[in-house]
Amino acid sequence: MASIELSPTTGVVVTGAASGIGRACAVALAEVGRPVACWDLDPKGVEAVASEVKSRFGVASCAAAVDVRDTGCFDARVAEARTALGTLGGLVHAAGVSRVEPVDELDEAVWGAVLDVNLRAYPLLVRALLTDLRSNPGSAVVGIASINAILGNAANPAYGASKAGLLGASRSMADRLAEDGVRVNSVCPGYVRTPMIQPGIDANPALGERMTAQAMLGRLAEPEEIANAVRFLLSDQASYITAEELIVDGGVVRSQR
Repeated sequence: MASIELSPTTGVVVTGAASGIGRACAVALAEVGRPVACWDLDPKGVEAVASEVKSRFGVASCAAAVDVRDTGCFDARVAEARTALGTLGGLVHAAGVSRVEPVDELDEAVWGAVLDVNLRAYPLLVRALLTDLRSNPGSAVVGIASINAILGNAANPAYGASKAGLLGASRSMADRLAEDGVRVNSVCPGYVRTPMIQPGIDANPALGERMTAQAMLGRLAEPEEIANAVRFLLSDQASYITAEELIVDGGVVRSQR
């Protein structure tokens, strides 16, 4: 495949890197020579991904079992990643959780848990990386949002609120960090065949059929297709793009409007 030119060769921290979109992002970045720090709750899974990218692409990599709800650990984990990778110039916040609890069944603990992972951790991760991002030309941040931030979904108000909040946080940070040359963008995936969504489809094939029918392209996305968009936004090919939401959904949003 044709290479994507990335003048930054700094490392990228990827949360949620053990599976799904996070794993695909780590692989896509390593494929073009970016060192990656893989963070996830799953220690064995994230170690496997870090080992895979190092052996396949020869890049520096490291793994850490990180619960992004534990924001107090960020400084230490960032320091470890900096030591392992040399420099840090990127963040992909792909860690995310979703719970099916409509508003009439909503539990406060669920609301808090979803927002803590999907939203609260995000700007605090950026804060922990600020010295690195500001010091390295071409630094960029990508937050993984969702089309639910735009369309809404009756089944999961906590998830939709967290992802809509992520869009707002990205725009705010983009405005603040532009003077430092740091770009901040969001990607809004549509229906992606990930370990988060696959069990629901397996249990209810009609759900998968509805998702497929809503997409103009007539299929679900693969995680690698989202990762390609993330890699672009972290590259110098996107050097004049900031505070944007890139929708990667096969046409779902347009088909529903």
